[in-house]
Amino acid sequence: MLELILNKFKKEDIGEPPYDYNFLISLSESEYPKYLKKMFKAMTGKELNLKHPKTFNEKIQWIKLYDNKQQKSELTDKVKVREWVREKIGEKYLKPVLWVGDKFDDIPFNTLPYSFIIKANHGCKWQYKIKDKEEFIKEEALFNYIKERFDGWMSQTFFPWAGFEMQYKGIEPKIIIEPILIDEDKQYPIEYEIYCFNERPKIYQKIEYSMPPKCSVYNEDYSESELRLNPEYIKENEPAGERLKEAVELSKELAAGFKLVRVDWLLYRNQIYFNEMTFTPFSGFFAIDDKTNLKIGKMLKL
Repeated sequence: MLELILNKFKKEDIGEPPYDYNFLISLSESEYPKYLKKMFKAMTGKELNLKHPKTFNEKIQWIKLYDNKQQKSELTDKVKVREWVREKIGEKYLKPVLWVGDKFDDIPFNTLPYSFIIKANHGCKWQYKIKDKEEFIKEEALFNYIKERFDGWMSQTFFPWAGFEMQYKGIEPKIIIEPILIDEDKQYPIEYEIYCFNERPKIYQKIEYSMPPKCSVYNEDYSESELRLNPEYIKENEPAGERLKEAVELSKELAAGFKLVRVDWLLYRNQIYFNEMTFTPFSGFFAIDDKTNLKIGKMLKL
């Protein structure tokens, strides 16, 4: 995301270079609104109104700056959130974990299964899916590249990368390894995304991460929604199943106390597993039309 933002900066004549990680991490919090407005303009082509935000994208920017509960950092941490989920809804909804540690060099590859996912607990999309462990280890260039990436991530904080997502600030970096949960008869994972506004689930998405992804969107009453948060996904209209309804009910428990959170679930062997809490979805840079942006924005009270 930062690379995309920086490329937009170069195309837009907004001055004051360079915009890189070291520059952004050195800013004082009082400067965040100024540079967030620049990022917002670069990403959406629109001016950001922080005093009177109306659209969904604008309200996410406001939340990033002014709704920074410490608990959000704890629940964004892919390791710490597990204990909270365990207490809230139970162990059965937690994905298995194969290993947690501090360094890529410490990963016990000899004890890991054939395939797995390596993740950084303190970032978004900081992960790699390893489909064949032996091939991965043999492919020296790829192995070293991924090691270099993780070594870099372990020395960084994620919050400035995609636009000052403050909940990532202060998370102790860890590496977490999980199994790949895809049903044997499927090629791609299926996920549920439950958008909760002011503690209440309002928009539900069922996504199959094929190439390209397919997506069914539901209203609060499980009817088909006209809203499209990911317009690039292929539109589907599958009836809401029991597992989706279960995810919605559990999301009510997890969303309590938050203005905005998207609770993500993974469907595997007809059971749902908690995936993560997303407090500022897509960092508030949704590529959606103005009408949809405003309509969703009205659902969210600041």
